Amino acid sequence: MKKCLFVLFFMGIGFHSHSQVLISLLFGDKLNSPGMEFGLEGGVNMSSLGNMDGNKRLSSLNIGFYLDIRLNDPWYIYTGLLAKSRMGLSNLSSGDLDFLQSEEYAEPGDYSQVLNYFIVPALAKYKLKNHVYFEAGPQFALMHKSWVEYKSDVDGKDARIRDYNKDMINRLDVGVTAGMGYRLMKGNGMTIGVKYYYGFVDVYKDRSGTKNNSLFLKMNIPIGAAKAAEK
Repeated sequence: MKKCLFVLFFMGIGFHSHSQVLISLLFGDKLNSPGMEFGLEGGVNMSSLGNMDGNKRLSSLNIGFYLDIRLNDPWYIYTGLLAKSRMGLSNLSSGDLDFLQSEEYAEPGDYSQVLNYFIVPALAKYKLKNHVYFEAGPQFALMHKSWVEYKSDVDGKDARIRDYNKDMINRLDVGVTAGMGYRLMKGNGMTIGVKYYYGFVDVYKDRSGTKNNSLFLKMNIPIGAAKAAEK
C-alpha cells in the first residue's frame, strides 16, 4: 500500500511538471520568504549503469525547481523536483542488446538505454561564509518512460528508432547524493554546483548490480529572492 501511494505521488507530480515550471517563472517571488528560497534548477548530467558492457556515459539536460529551506544557519534542507531528467547508458554491446531483447540493425550505429525519471532530492546543506556550500543526503526517483534507442548516420541519412522496454525496469530508484557548489555575486546571485549520485536499487528487474550512477553539473536560479529579502 505504501509503495502504491509513493508511485501515485510521483505520478501526480509528473502530470503537472510542465505547468509547475511555468508557475515557478510567474509566481516565484510569492513562494520566497526569509527562511526559504525558491527557484529553477537546470543543468546537464552524465550517467552510467553498473554491470553492463556499454562503456559510454549518457549525457542529457535537466530542468526543474528547487526549495532551499533554512533550518538554523549555516544548515539548510535542499529539495525540489527535477521534472525533466534522464539517466542511462550509451554504446551498448551486442550482449547488452541480447539481454534487453532489442533488435540489432544491419547498419552501424549507437545503441543507448534511456531512462526518464522524476527526481526528488532531500539533502542536508551546509553553507560557508565564503559562499561555498556542501550537500549530501538521499535522492528518490520514479521512472515514467524508458527505451533502447538506435541512432545512425549513414550516407547523410539520419535514423532514430526507439524500442520501449518499461516493463523490464524497476520504477522506483533510491540512492545517495553528495555535492558542492558556489553562489555568485557575493552570495546573492545564481549558484553553480556539481553533485554525484549513486543508486541502491537495480535498474533491471532480472539483473543484479545494474545501479544508476550519475554526475550532475547544475545551476540554480532564484526567482524573486531579492523581493523576499527586501520584505
